Amino acid sequence: MKFSIYQTSRQGGRRYNQDRVAYAYSRESLLMVVADGMGGHFHGEVAAQIAVQLISEMFRNQADPLLKDAQAFLKAAMHQAHEAIYHYAKENKLPDYPRTTCVACVVQKNTACWAHVGDSRLYLFRRGQLVGRTRDHSRVQQLFDSGRISEAQMNTHPERNKIYNCLGGEIAPEVELTSCVAMKDGDTLLLCTDGLWSMLSVNELGSILDAYPINRAVDELMDHAELRAGEGGDNLSAVGVTWGDPHKAGEQAFSTAAMPLDQVTTRLGSFQESRKADEALQISDEDIERAIQEIQAAIKKYSK
Repeated sequence: MKFSIYQTSRQGGRRYNQDRVAYAYSRESLLMVVADGMGGHFHGEVAAQIAVQLISEMFRNQADPLLKDAQAFLKAAMHQAHEAIYHYAKENKLPDYPRTTCVACVVQKNTACWAHVGDSRLYLFRRGQLVGRTRDHSRVQQLFDSGRISEAQMNTHPERNKIYNCLGGEIAPEVELTSCVAMKDGDTLLLCTDGLWSMLSVNELGSILDAYPINRAVDELMDHAELRAGEGGDNLSAVGVTWGDPHKAGEQAFSTAAMPLDQVTTRLGSFQESRKADEALQISDEDIERAIQEIQAAIKKYSK
């Protein structure tokens, strides 16, 4: 496999960052995951951390070096993440269930398969043109589908944050799987939270992704979204990948051809690193360490 990949997450105008991003790859398979935690101080980010970390761990255990069935893996991994978040809340006697949206994608054999729950999105662009994207599990998506609001109104509608499908809670999620798509050299996949996509049109996303190498393009998108959102802007996060050999000046593709068959490389921000960045919250080291141990226990139990 050859691909160029980049991920980043920003706090925006919020007091803390509840988004989490990750990617992992073996010699013949690539995984990308984005989650947007819901549930207030501490708990939303715990749900998002469990989701991306558990799905990444399951990939590490099962990519040998290919997943046997990418779609089955994505569905099972999301349900396992849901169970882990639910039992984390029960075992720690939380007053409410932490929840998170999640979108994940696997690329192997030059084919991309993806699944999502909530309104974190995946876009597939080919030469700057939209080929496909996920459909939000939200109230405003329902209003748009019924013709009651326009696509432009979706981003500013007062009910835009109402999500009816997520990981965590007492109700099992409806994991939406998308038919697998053959990837062509130069295709770009973008997985992102609503803090990014709600600030930019599809045309803007496609134009910027087509104009620059993936690392610069994603940073450009983040800069535009953060500027438009202003001081009250949401967390914003993304993972972007351009498939195949480089097509843009300055772009560098990574090849997995020399990787050992049993090796998996993972890029995942730790809960501790994310929490340490939120200095204004003054969370103690003991609280962080306890949360890390609880998260690890949940992941160990459900990532088999």
